[in-house]
Amino acid sequence: MPESKVGPVRFDSSEAGPIQDYVGYSGGLPAVKWPGDAKLALSIVVNYEEGSERTAAWGDPVTEDVGEVAFKLDGEYRNLHTESIFEYGSRAGIWRVLRILDDFAVPVTFYACAAALEANPSVAVAIREREHEVCGHGWRWEEPWKLSRDEERETIRRAVEVIERLCGERPVGWFSRFCPSVHTRELLVADGGFLYDSNARNDDLPFFAETKGGKMLVLPYTDVYNDSRFILPQGVASPSDFVDLCSRAIAELLREGRSGFPKMMSIGLHPRWIGQPGRASGLREIIAFARAQGDVWFARRRDIATWWSERHGEFEADGASPAGAR
Repeated sequence: MPESKVGPVRFDSSEAGPIQDYVGYSGGLPAVKWPGDAKLALSIVVNYEEGSERTAAWGDPVTEDVGEVAFKLDGEYRNLHTESIFEYGSRAGIWRVLRILDDFAVPVTFYACAAALEANPSVAVAIREREHEVCGHGWRWEEPWKLSRDEERETIRRAVEVIERLCGERPVGWFSRFCPSVHTRELLVADGGFLYDSNARNDDLPFFAETKGGKMLVLPYTDVYNDSRFILPQGVASPSDFVDLCSRAIAELLREGRSGFPKMMSIGLHPRWIGQPGRASGLREIIAFARAQGDVWFARRRDIATWWSERHGEFEADGASPAGAR
């Protein structure tokens, strides 16, 4: 019989991409000190992709098919049904979301595709005027794992140029569509202008990751507290379910934070989904719940990244977390 291999395989080739880390902070959580002695850093993220989706109108070989109902067309045809769902996000949903954020004066981060901002420049103006953050989310919501290193580098460069032109400042964070490539983090380091990478779902705290060319700060994101669950089979059926899910997470993370180990939480939104009136009411309830708890720092991701980069050395040494704090 062939000899069995014990333990995980670790790739050390530069072409293999990031090495998986199953340990992280483990039993040594840093005793984080957020601004104002907050016990939870809450990052609300609005994914603005409307106008960058795949469509035969752009000559794409496939079309977007993730809408409100399961409906597919062959790639040679324009899927006008799904296109209209994306149009709703840009025409109506985004403005409803912005009004709710205005009501609470909550700063957020936009994961914005450059082509989406070009398709509706008034959204870029609204983001800039409210001093929300724009994090790069691709040039055209491309799938980076299908691109060569040079092609991906060019899409990053092009997205940065367009966002800076429309929003007044370049993005300092990056989030790829669904999944980064094995080159993405290395390209962000090489660019030199990025403060953080959000292409991970692996922790409740920021962390530094080693990559070719240097370290990169990672701010993990989430697919759990995300309004995409409204349209996924294993998702939530009503705004009340989404409110309950997010509120329970906020309450539990605050419990951990008040025990001495504050955390970070992300909530992911899409104007075409959460921007529907019935669902938008759930967003309003989530923000009101978080604000009523106290001890919550509503923060843009760049603010979290800056705080962590400048101060992590002050609290990482305190990382002897008690059982259950993790």
